[in-house]
Amino acid sequence: MTNILFEKKAGYAIVTLNRPDAMNALSRDLRREFVAAFDQCSRDEAIRVVIVTGSGKAFCAGFDLKEMGSGSSETAAAEVNNAMARAMEAFDGPIIGAVNGHAITGGFELALACDLLIASENARFADTHARVGILPGWGLSQKLPRLIGLSRAKELSFSGRPVFAQTAYEWGLVNHVVPAGQLLPRAEELAQDMCACVPHILTQYKAMIDDGYSRPLNEALAWEEKLAIESARQATARMIEQRREAVLEKGRTEKE
Repeated sequence: MTNILFEKKAGYAIVTLNRPDAMNALSRDLRREFVAAFDQCSRDEAIRVVIVTGSGKAFCAGFDLKEMGSGSSETAAAEVNNAMARAMEAFDGPIIGAVNGHAITGGFELALACDLLIASENARFADTHARVGILPGWGLSQKLPRLIGLSRAKELSFSGRPVFAQTAYEWGLVNHVVPAGQLLPRAEELAQDMCACVPHILTQYKAMIDDGYSRPLNEALAWEEKLAIESARQATARMIEQRREAVLEKGRTEKE
């Protein structure tokens, strides 16, 4: 792989978009390698968390418009974009977006496909679908209003104006804003915390939140209770006590 850098660490992997001279635009080759990288993560049980980031000054500038304009990517919006989304959805662990710079249009959608976002102080987000003349197909029109509110989402999508890192944090779009040099270490620290969780509970918890969020509240609460009872039946008192002690020991170690 040349358009994607893949690094496997203890319990997690880092997938880096690697076309810095093109602001990590989503060329056909990059998209294919990205899907292959996530397929590898899904097949490898040792990889429980994935960090997605970009090389250089940009996170991702969206689709490669030069390639699309040349006719060499005739079905990119419907075909390959969905392939990337499906590959991310097939990975059942948490996905952390480490947004190092511009996340524009398709790059914005890529960020929203992550479970949570950590942004560099240099990050900015922009939805220019309306300016380019295409409609989003990766969930931006539905996810963004749910994250930041309907009016704010409409302003961004109808104007194409960027929202900068601090405002994105204040609006609830990103979880944290950190200095550029601390972005990847912070993302890795969070990935390590997630890897300390019980493996099957981590994946079940992600599915519980995602599936429940699409249900009416009363239905989601009843569904959560059902899953909790099933989970409790599989856990012995001894197992719970051992895990509790491990958590307490970790807390004592961190304080020392």
